[in-house]
Amino acid sequence: MTHRLNADELLRVDALARVEGEGAMRIRIRDGLVTEVALDIYEPPRFFEALLRGRAFGEAPDITARICGICPVAYQMSACQAIEAAFEVEVPDNVRLLRRLLYCGEWIESHALHIFLLHAPDYLGYEGVIDMARDHHDLVELGLRLKKVGNELMTVVGGRSVHPINVRVGGFYRLPSAEQLAALRPQLEQARDDALATVAAVAQFSFPELEQPHEYLALRAPAGDYPLERGTLVSSGGLVFDAPQFGDHIVEEHVERSNALHASLVGVGRYMVGPLPRYSLNFDRLSPLAQQAARDAGLGTTCRNPFQSIVVRAVELVYACDEALRLLDAIDPSGPPAADVLPRAGIGHGVTEAPRGILYHRYELADDGTIVSAQIVPPTSQNQGAVEADLTAFVQNHLDLPTDELTHRCEQAIRNYDPCISCATHFLDLTVDEG
Repeated sequence: MTHRLNADELLRVDALARVEGEGAMRIRIRDGLVTEVALDIYEPPRFFEALLRGRAFGEAPDITARICGICPVAYQMSACQAIEAAFEVEVPDNVRLLRRLLYCGEWIESHALHIFLLHAPDYLGYEGVIDMARDHHDLVELGLRLKKVGNELMTVVGGRSVHPINVRVGGFYRLPSAEQLAALRPQLEQARDDALATVAAVAQFSFPELEQPHEYLALRAPAGDYPLERGTLVSSGGLVFDAPQFGDHIVEEHVERSNALHASLVGVGRYMVGPLPRYSLNFDRLSPLAQQAARDAGLGTTCRNPFQSIVVRAVELVYACDEALRLLDAIDPSGPPAADVLPRAGIGHGVTEAPRGILYHRYELADDGTIVSAQIVPPTSQNQGAVEADLTAFVQNHLDLPTDELTHRCEQAIRNYDPCISCATHFLDLTVDEG
């Protein structure tokens, strides 16, 4: 007989599965009401901000890349932007385009990993991708093929697919050759077709109903681009501000149960970053092909159901492949690889769109370029309030579900955000305490 929740229970998951890192979930129900929801991040703190103090400015891109093996480019780009702003460095247009191309590679490999290996098993009823592959071999092969193209793009531009070594403050150590860039074209053309097939596939999934009124925050890029490596911060509530004003609008606080700081928007509280805000605030900036793919999948110009984030990520896959192909035609591989960088005392801010959302860096630097202090605000710390609000709403509306099914849906709701606690996967251990 399947156990159903009583009036007073504690729903607990001690180790979340299929997320990057170590976290737990705790939900308490009393008298038929959800009274407590907590996303506990218990992975030990790694102190990267402290590690950066006293280091030379040129070390920041390589050190911060080690924060995440899935989205190292985002950390490198935000670090470079912040330091370049402090030193008043203007990078050549060619460097900016090449950075955007590298970012496309990261989006392709990261979104493919999440969609196929971490999230699709939830919708298809499997514990993990290994079990799913027995019945959906073609789908898993599609995902691996897409991820391989993203990795190859990162290798050509960044020097290797994990923790790229070709990125430096001011640009790159070297430019890829015209032959290397040309060799990417057929792979990216196939990847674009695969991305369109991905949208069609995930659009067929069954999505729980959950419309959330979160404040959305994303970049709005200049020149009609969809936001990747630069832009102005905008919100669904009408806020518009640049990276140097990030600290005026976003505050972080320590929550005792978590080793990650919780961020909130001044005057608003919780907010959401990532694919849904990017898409909803920038639908008009998607390429025509990506816009059509979204319409074919049944999406409107905005999306407020976090369970449909898997579809939005697939649409962004289409865009990333489309944009990478456009950039191949725009980049001049004979241009300068980097701008001159002259250290000076100052404070700089950088913000880019990691696959999971806004990633902010702030650096204070001495006259010789030594890092005096550093602040890094990753997407997951910004999304914790939204995750907990989703869990509250979903559980309150589905108390009639069997305990095991409700638990699975709660984990799925967390995985909607592709939380990047760190790079790890753990087995689910569930206990339900009565009374």
